[in-house]
Amino acid sequence: MSKQQAWLLIDDDDAFLQVLQRSLARQGIEAQLAHGHQEAKNALLNGTFHRCVLDLNLAGESGLQLLPELLDLHPDLEILVLTGYGSIATAVEAMRRGAVNYLCKPVTVNQLLAGFEPIDAPPDLRAEPPSVEEMEWEHIQRVLNENEGNVSATARALNMHRRTLQRKLQKHSRWR
Repeated sequence: MSKQQAWLLIDDDDAFLQVLQRSLARQGIEAQLAHGHQEAKNALLNGTFHRCVLDLNLAGESGLQLLPELLDLHPDLEILVLTGYGSIATAVEAMRRGAVNYLCKPVTVNQLLAGFEPIDAPPDLRAEPPSVEEMEWEHIQRVLNENEGNVSATARALNMHRRTLQRKLQKHSRWR
């Protein structure tokens, strides 16, 4: 694989990865697939990649925790974070940890390619305010990030029963 065209795709959804890999191949971009933290780190140690598409939720593991580890292994790697349900808190945290962009699924290949390009214009602002559910989700994500993905500590910080928090997280993960 040539360095300029080699991408690493990290997601726990194999069907999504296969479709994305075929779509990128039609654009002349070769991509290697990884389904979790260890597989992604092994791929990065054994290959040379220019860009990486990283899912935020990897079968219960946080892509945000993996992001700095990938950059430690390959500081020049451009990482774009994808998520099925975005929040401002996780977008800010992804960028703070070194992501070049943060996009919500579903995305087209053109949107993905554009996500790696520098932003020339300011982003469009939302026409309507977020719903109560979206605000709650963003708050939960912020506190979850502060507690490094620890659900029990997050539940304590939110003064919420751990099972209630797990149900809320599970409910949103099914929306991906």
